[in-house]
Amino acid sequence: MENITTNTPQIAAQLFEYVPEVRNHFKDAWIHMTDNYTKFQIATWGSILVHEFVYFAACLPAFLFQFLPFMHRYKLQKDKAETADKQWKCFRLLMFNHFIIQAPLIFGTYTFTEMFGIPYDYDHMPPWWDLCLRVFGCAVIEDAWHYFLHFALHDRRVYKHIHKVHHHFQTPFGMTAEYAHPLETLILGAGFFIGIMMFCNHFILLWAWVTVRLFETIDVHSGYYVPWLNMFHLIPFYAGAEFHDFHHYNFVGNYASTFTWWDKIFGTDHQYKEFRAKQILQKAEEEKKQK
Repeated sequence: MENITTNTPQIAAQLFEYVPEVRNHFKDAWIHMTDNYTKFQIATWGSILVHEFVYFAACLPAFLFQFLPFMHRYKLQKDKAETADKQWKCFRLLMFNHFIIQAPLIFGTYTFTEMFGIPYDYDHMPPWWDLCLRVFGCAVIEDAWHYFLHFALHDRRVYKHIHKVHHHFQTPFGMTAEYAHPLETLILGAGFFIGIMMFCNHFILLWAWVTVRLFETIDVHSGYYVPWLNMFHLIPFYAGAEFHDFHHYNFVGNYASTFTWWDKIFGTDHQYKEFRAKQILQKAEEEKKQK
């Protein structure tokens, strides 16, 4: 322990030495992209590539977990396994939504950036802390939109026509994050763009925000709770996989997408709290029996 403690400042210093190098590589890559591709190509084809790459990269860990027996302990609904048929069904609708519903929206990115004079060049890129604050602002706005519209989609008069598609999988896995009726993709997806309209000061925000949002929504749909592998759990009030998995299991409550505060304010998390209390009590009783 003494060696580790003694070497900690040295290790930290070595890590920070790589930061300028990484930043320089990023700068060179960004300038190369803007010098060799048009704004339309970056905004359209680049955004589609970023969306698809990030989406399936974020899905990959939980997909692999099903083949790793030691990860089963972290699965939230242990008695319900993923199957190839379920995953293939999910993938088919996912591709329809991605390329028939979402791709046309992405084609509007270039027009949006031109209309509002959003810069692409590296010299106008905001510092990392500014970018982080803007992404957080986008997340707060999207979360509020998602809570109220998601709650409305659970109204029995409209639920069976739209939102029931997403709830086809009572045991969610990563890919189910965007498994939804086309109308739901448009309705709930609109919340993603509100923050962009309010906070966008550089094109990089679009890619940063879509990356964070995809990793977050796939995390909460992953079906696994692995806190020590998840940096999102460092964020106060982050809902996480346990919170949203209960929504799929119970169908009622826990309507927010990212944070827990709206459900706390309106009391729509009371069934989840009761469920968690029973789980904790059951675990304590099992531990007593083992002793």
